[in-house]
Amino acid sequence: MEPNRPLQLNRRQFLLRSTITAGGIIATNLVSKSQVFAQAPAIITSDKMRPAIPYGVASGDISNDSIVIWSRSDRPAKMIVEYSTSESFRNVQRVVGPNALKNSDFTARLFLRNLPANQQIFYRVIFQDLDYQNTYSAAVKGTFRTPPKYGRDIFFVWGGDTAGQGWGINPDFGGMKIYETMRQLHPDFFIHSGDNIYADGIIEPQVTLDDGTIWKNITTPEKSKVAETLTEYRGNYIYNLLDENIKRFNAEVPILAQWDDHETTNNWYPGEFLLNDDRYTVKDVNLLAKRARQAFLEYLPIGCTTDDSDKARIYRSFNYGPLLDIFMLDERTYRGPNTLNRQPVPSKETEMLGRTQIQWLKRKLLSSKATWKVIASDMPLGLIVRDGSTDFEAWANGDGPALGRELEIADLLRFIKNKNIQNVVWLTADVHYAAAHYYNPAKAQFKDFKPFWEFVAGPLNSGTFGPNELENTFGPQLIFQSLPSGTKANRPPSEGLQFFGGVKIDGNTKVMTVTLRNLAGKTVYSVDLPPEK
Repeated sequence: MEPNRPLQLNRRQFLLRSTITAGGIIATNLVSKSQVFAQAPAIITSDKMRPAIPYGVASGDISNDSIVIWSRSDRPAKMIVEYSTSESFRNVQRVVGPNALKNSDFTARLFLRNLPANQQIFYRVIFQDLDYQNTYSAAVKGTFRTPPKYGRDIFFVWGGDTAGQGWGINPDFGGMKIYETMRQLHPDFFIHSGDNIYADGIIEPQVTLDDGTIWKNITTPEKSKVAETLTEYRGNYIYNLLDENIKRFNAEVPILAQWDDHETTNNWYPGEFLLNDDRYTVKDVNLLAKRARQAFLEYLPIGCTTDDSDKARIYRSFNYGPLLDIFMLDERTYRGPNTLNRQPVPSKETEMLGRTQIQWLKRKLLSSKATWKVIASDMPLGLIVRDGSTDFEAWANGDGPALGRELEIADLLRFIKNKNIQNVVWLTADVHYAAAHYYNPAKAQFKDFKPFWEFVAGPLNSGTFGPNELENTFGPQLIFQSLPSGTKANRPPSEGLQFFGGVKIDGNTKVMTVTLRNLAGKTVYSVDLPPEK
């Protein structure tokens, strides 16, 4: 059978295959796309003889008619995906995927393509043992809904910052239950705006809270030190997948994932050396980032390879029907060093996205025919985020004209205005609280842009911080923030100050409603944005 080609099964073949889901094992020899040969069932005396799927399934990088399916075996095995528009798997189609091998930590992914529009798709992942080819895993199921061609509302959620500042999986608290809160809203997809893991954050067995009670974490060896080896970076993703809330969420909600600093180490940039951090024996951040990037691409449902070619780029875009295009930025790979950020002219040192990514984003925005263009930025535009006492980590560098990294944003905003690109909204995370900002050229030092909104969400089971200071370069007006000034730093998830965002686009009126919600799912802020005509 050709890889990644769907096979339509007749009733007899489906009944043979369905014994896998029921817990039985049958043997199939995949010879051609028109044949499935059933053999006598293998004799299995123990589930330990079968491949296992310890961390569930996930889907991601969903676009108009395609999606990536991800899973992990516990041994060398071939990935097989069966899918149907029926929960009972009538008229099932079958796709044979790649081998899950040791060099990818037994992770595997494949594309499902040519999917019907506006359909709930049910899928199941099965692994075939490569050493004992008559032996199959039990199936693990997932589901997702394909984008509409017209007329249906769209609803998605976003947020960032998972398992940071020592707040890990606490079974007494219910685990990372903000993911269950989001799942119960049945979103079409989820944008993880960076800091999927905290590779530089240690998870201790317990933390004493301010009131004297104890927060108890599940711990693992890989989360008991900063990540330096590839195994340790992989272990950070595996840690999150120990949480049942996340596994349920992953099985039902497609993920669009981007990375930020904590996938590698705090505030990193290419070429950095960790000369003053005694926790690290590996000082070369480029080496750490190479290992971190491989683990990121292995453990998230991203439709690219782990090689160093352009196909492995983390910035990418997705069309979700006529109402929405999503542009996922990479503000880590191509940036210059963190500095005072006050350079008056552009240079390699002032880059955040880099020339190639900026040109890509301009082309994509200009060619977009969707009503709404959402730019997913892992760092906010107007909030000041420092790196030490003198340098800056994000775009903003304080009040005044556009300087340093802000020159890239000024150029992009000017382009959007000059080309009259309408309905651009920015979504971000990173600062560990929720906020709504309206950027007004009348209030700005740099004025050559169209007004726009930026919404901030997070954290997702991490410490709560903030609020950060806004600068006036692009005129951001504080419309809402979830925390009062002077909030004590690093508040635990048990205090409820965890926030995610929701976006609904009405299929008829095309109005975008943005909500910011707390750990319980309660809306703490909402605004309706009518589209420009």
